[in-house]
Amino acid sequence: MARILIVEDEERIASFVAKGLTAEGHRATVATDGRTGLDEALADGVDLVVLDIGLPDLDGFTLLAQLRAQGSRVPVIVLTARDSVTDTVSALEGGADDYMAKPFRYAELSARIKLRLRQAADREAEVSGSLTAGGVVLDQRTRRATVAGRQVDLSAREYALAETFLVNAGQVLSREQLLDQVWGLDFDPGSNVVDVYVGYLRRKFGAEAISTVRGMGYRFNR
Repeated sequence: MARILIVEDEERIASFVAKGLTAEGHRATVATDGRTGLDEALADGVDLVVLDIGLPDLDGFTLLAQLRAQGSRVPVIVLTARDSVTDTVSALEGGADDYMAKPFRYAELSARIKLRLRQAADREAEVSGSLTAGGVVLDQRTRRATVAGRQVDLSAREYALAETFLVNAGQVLSREQLLDQVWGLDFDPGSNVVDVYVGYLRRKFGAEAISTVRGMGYRFNR
């Protein structure tokens, strides 16, 4: 089973999650401060991180930013007592794969962990070095994009959306599918975040790269 790192300074919550994961056959490791958590997350063999935001020494946002800056693609599920849209967006923009607000039910956390582990395994199986469609090339190892030979900078969320589009190039993807795959299960289905980020990618890749299919969603053109 998976090795899962829990970065959480509340002993009761960390113990609760660790016991549940161990009962499911996973290897659970706990770090109670941000600096230790970052070191553990960067170690070989960690399959997923459950990350609290309010940590001593190094807060969760900073830990996540440093983790992604060093090239780690390990799935991260953020746990936070903060329920504002700003904090949620900050976590996802910083490279989190999913989030849960405290208090939470373990069964739901377990389901999200299984989903993110499965998606990570699928992504690794698909990685062949690069994805190419519509004149756009994504290097899946460096997470960089080039358009007509010109390098384009992408945020973590822009890259995740672009990768989803290129893996499914030529297929129509609904807003709901994109929300689920890129932003996570619990994102507001009424949000216009997909439309906003499609706009960002069109500005970087060219307006013709992504077509709107009325009443259905979006298609990345081959």
